[in-house]
Amino acid sequence: MIERRNHRFSRQSDASAENPVSRSSQPVAEPEIENEGGNEPDNEEPEEVSGSGSGAKKVIPALVAVVVVLIGVLAYIWMTKQKLVNELNEEKQELTQKMLDLQSDYRDLSSDYDSINAQLDSSREEVNQLIERIQKTEATNRAAIRRYEKELGTLRNIMKSYIVQIDSLNTANKKLKADVASARRDLSESQKKNEELTQTVGDLSDKVAAGSVIKARGIYLEGQRKNGKKTDRARDVVTLATHLSLVENDLAPKGPMMVYVLIFDTEGNLLVNPEQPASMTKDDTEVTVSACREVDYNGAEVDIVLYLKNMGKLSKGVYTVDIQTENYKLGSAELMLR
Repeated sequence: MIERRNHRFSRQSDASAENPVSRSSQPVAEPEIENEGGNEPDNEEPEEVSGSGSGAKKVIPALVAVVVVLIGVLAYIWMTKQKLVNELNEEKQELTQKMLDLQSDYRDLSSDYDSINAQLDSSREEVNQLIERIQKTEATNRAAIRRYEKELGTLRNIMKSYIVQIDSLNTANKKLKADVASARRDLSESQKKNEELTQTVGDLSDKVAAGSVIKARGIYLEGQRKNGKKTDRARDVVTLATHLSLVENDLAPKGPMMVYVLIFDTEGNLLVNPEQPASMTKDDTEVTVSACREVDYNGAEVDIVLYLKNMGKLSKGVYTVDIQTENYKLGSAELMLR
């Protein structure tokens, strides 16, 4: 910039030297004073560009750091979720294996009793269906997996009860066979006492017949709401539940037996479930009943509940229930609905 100014002065001096007249006659032009402060427009723009570049250099590392942190957080969340999914899959596999083991146990379990075999077939089908549901359920559905675990425990307990029943019946049969064999030996060895023994057996048979009658206790009838809770308000009753216990009796015949209930309304009309009608045979005649249930009685006390649903709207008053088998009456009870 200084060299350009000197060059201008030099040309003016040469002109003055060549034309002295004009030099003396014309006023001397004042030299242009250029911006000595150096604040020319050409110098301001680079300073602004330099400032923007410095700010960008500071922002970019910060953005990179934020991106790295976000990537780390997302990676941690993904790894945590993946770990949880793996654990749930392991739980599902373990539960499935337990069900397969239970399926094998049910398959190996058998008895010589038709009633128990029928129940075993039903339980085996439940196990098969439960295995199918488990295999179709996602491992992340924890509520369903927990529900299946509870069902697994229930099916295990049922299998244990079957084993106890089978062992009990086998023991009873062995004892009965042993008693019969002993009695036959005694009869063959004591021909002289045959008549006396026959009379004794007859007396014992009469006693057994008299003492073999199954009796019930704890009989009561209760109304239940839709959620299963007890109620005595007629308008809230959707189910009538008959409770009773068959008392212990070693002399009673063992095996399956049917228990029937007849529930009568306030006007003496028999209440029935139109969707699931039930009946019993009495004196070679089909008799309609309110509900029925088969019980595998082995001489020990057993609790029973029979349910009657879909009765329609009930009115206030006294309801009566009669409980009986095909051979004799077990008892009765009343329920007052308000």
